[in-house]
Amino acid sequence: MASGMTKTQLVRHLAEKLETNNKTASAFLENLADTAIKETKKNGVFVVPGLGRLVKAHRKARVGRNPQTGEPIQIKAKTVVKFRVAKAAKDAIAPKK
Repeated sequence: MASGMTKTQLVRHLAEKLETNNKTASAFLENLADTAIKETKKNGVFVVPGLGRLVKAHRKARVGRNPQTGEPIQIKAKTVVKFRVAKAAKDAIAPKK
């Protein structure tokens, strides 16, 4: 199984690219995450240009099934967060053939 970058690796990479120290790069990442959470909670959407957007969505109540017994159960309505990848990022990662 392939693994992605860890937070430490990402911080080091950003620090090297931006020619700054790890502490500044780490603070930037934490501020970006905090801002994304606050803005998505407040406005329902947060856009990271070139990467995608966080979107707050509402799921309706529905009837599901208990996988062990097969009996129907009621699933409550809830708010979820989705990430929609930007077209530019999608085309760069997995271009159409």
